[in-house]
Amino acid sequence: MQFEGIYTPVVTPYHADFSVNEAALAQTIDHLIGAGVHGIIVAGSTGEYYAQTMEERMWLMERCRDLIAGRVPMIVGTGAIRTEDSIEYALRAKALNADALLVATPPYAYPTGREIALHALAIDRAANLPVMLYNYPGRMSVNMDEECLDRLGRSPNFCAIKESSGDINRLHMLARDYPHIALSCGMDDQALEFFAWGARSWVCAGSNFAPEAHIALYRACAVDGDFTRGRAIMSAMMPLMRVLEQGGKFVQCIKHGLTLRGIDAGPPRKPLQPLNKDDRRELDEVIRTMNTTIAAIEGAAQ
Repeated sequence: MQFEGIYTPVVTPYHADFSVNEAALAQTIDHLIGAGVHGIIVAGSTGEYYAQTMEERMWLMERCRDLIAGRVPMIVGTGAIRTEDSIEYALRAKALNADALLVATPPYAYPTGREIALHALAIDRAANLPVMLYNYPGRMSVNMDEECLDRLGRSPNFCAIKESSGDINRLHMLARDYPHIALSCGMDDQALEFFAWGARSWVCAGSNFAPEAHIALYRACAVDGDFTRGRAIMSAMMPLMRVLEQGGKFVQCIKHGLTLRGIDAGPPRKPLQPLNKDDRRELDEVIRTMNTTIAAIEGAAQ
């Protein structure tokens, strides 16, 4: 599978009682596909998979499959501490005709590179689907190191990696030494650098509520090769990226941003809490300024 474009890890909208808001989920998926995103990831961190039961995750996979209805690729996250649970998610994804899997390092267990590879290979043997790896040491505490990547090279299904380490040297290493594993930007404030090093896709939570801005940067850099325009768009997006990453309020910001688009994403599940009034006001202003600036940049490029 060729990962090309903007892939949105879709939120899970909730009612006030934390039950899934099916109507808002349908609105969100239609909004994303209508805006032109290139794929939707179900059960990513932004979807709060960690706060859901196995039964809820299985149900959400099926519901999202029905809502997407083949209009764009559906990638399913298999994140779990236990390899056995990740395999169950992968098998269910295969049964639902998912297009690919997102396979992350098991959290909390602190596995070695060899152990991460064996975990991923077990999922691969069970499901035999294209895989985007997910390297996020900030949450998982360890990197998918060279030993891990070398072992995973034994299967052609490992065709991409969402790199979220923030380490520019890892970006260079992946681009240089592992060209058979396609780069996908997983560190929003380095999107320009990823595209410069050959990335063709960007997994970006902010595209839940600002797909136009994220698509504009992808189009400028990856499609048109216009890095002058890309730098201008990236500069306009940087204040948003700073707000999203500050103070551990990432999911809350994404959900509030979607609410500003007229889709009630609801609260995050506990232990997270919704944004306070000041945080909402700051995010509102940043989004408004970004949208105005990027619209002017795109208008001038026409």
